[in-house]
Amino acid sequence: MTAERCRSTADPAEPLSDAELLIGLVVSPSLSAMLGPEVTTSVRKILVQRYPGVRWQLKMAEDRLVDPPTETLDLLEAARNRVLEENWDLAVVLTEIPLKTGRRPVLTQLSPVHGVGLVSVPTLGAVHVRQKVQETTVHVVGQLLGYDAEDLNAQRDLARRAHQLSTDLDERPDDNVVQFTARVLSGNVRLLLGMIRANQPWAFVARLSRAMVVAAATGILTLVASDLWVLAMAYGPVRLVLLAVMAIGAVSATLILGADLWERPRRRAQREQVILFNLATTATVAIGVVVFYLGLFILSWVGALLLVDEQVLAGVAGHPVNALDYAKISWLTASLATVGGALGAGLEDDDVVRAAAYTRSST
Repeated sequence: MTAERCRSTADPAEPLSDAELLIGLVVSPSLSAMLGPEVTTSVRKILVQRYPGVRWQLKMAEDRLVDPPTETLDLLEAARNRVLEENWDLAVVLTEIPLKTGRRPVLTQLSPVHGVGLVSVPTLGAVHVRQKVQETTVHVVGQLLGYDAEDLNAQRDLARRAHQLSTDLDERPDDNVVQFTARVLSGNVRLLLGMIRANQPWAFVARLSRAMVVAAATGILTLVASDLWVLAMAYGPVRLVLLAVMAIGAVSATLILGADLWERPRRRAQREQVILFNLATTATVAIGVVVFYLGLFILSWVGALLLVDEQVLAGVAGHPVNALDYAKISWLTASLATVGGALGAGLEDDDVVRAAAYTRSST
């Protein structure tokens, strides 16, 4: 977002004029001769045809960003730094570096919260490379903006997100951090939701194997403890909900702070982009942990039905038990197991956590 393009809070029902979106096309020097200087013009023509309602501007930069061999995450973060330095709205990196998810080669790596997409040009093959690069770049831009071809309102939603991304909030000297963050949130709701959706937060914790293993082990150990049964049945709904919120918050904070997912602005002009990034990252992690919690609750419920005998439970409780008692046990078990997941999250490699929070791949 450039400092020259400002807005005040507008009525979301008002029709939007075409937004001007500035995209940085970062091309590795070894690929620039093959792709040609007209690549930006060709990509812009396709963008105009495919995503009307936006005034597309592209700026090409020759830069390898990092020296191979390197990790994909390092390339993404170097591209993010270039976005902030150049005041671009989005960036697509055309690289000769192979991209992989695990050991599987992939064509693209996306980080919607960074506003960066990577394209591994060698993966496109040796035939019609220029055309494939142009089509892939346009597709990546659409994905970064949360474009869904099956949505009847996709074009309008994309235009609104582009409008929010391309313009800055007006400066108010009397704003403190909380007030400015609230204005960023209220003025970029559609953009923020698009970033979160594109980042697929429901798949976040599934990529963190150690956290899942520790949480599952914690759940099994706590589920067979009779003291837990007594506590669970004695707790009211308010206390159980508070325990769940605390457990989810503990895991989310451990992941965000432990893996250094929180970004700080280097210049005042970067504040809005950085706040959007932090809000999207926090929401991605929190939603992922909530999905993780619900999964643990379901597993705990099944485990309770299989492992906790009804007559034994009634003897411990001192009264006939019902489905609500099993639900309370499962709820408390899921809360404790989620706290165990926080310990597992602390064991994860920081790069693994950042990759899980930021990136998406496609073959």
